[in-house]
Amino acid sequence: MATNVKNATFSLPVELLERLKEYAKNQDIPSLNAGVKEALEEYSKKIEKEKLRKRMAEASQDPLFMKDLEDSMKAFEDSDAERVSNPLCLRHVPPLKTHP
Repeated sequence: MATNVKNATFSLPVELLERLKEYAKNQDIPSLNAGVKEALEEYSKKIEKEKLRKRMAEASQDPLFMKDLEDSMKAFEDSDAERVSNPLCLRHVPPLKTHP
């Protein structure tokens, strides 16, 4: 599947650019463009996670949101307890990831 791309010009510190060129030369990254693209994608994900964290922190201060969350948790209490008490179900549940 083709991806739309557009050329862009950026100014980067010489040391960083040389390091990326060396990575490409040593095949640590597929190409200079691929390395920059991956770095920008990761940075974008980081920003989106931070935006979500901020929105969730704001939502946690909203009594209506918290009430709705509590109601939803209560609504699924029985099915959650049933799943935990059935060892066969737990085999299909991936472990929870904890994030700092």
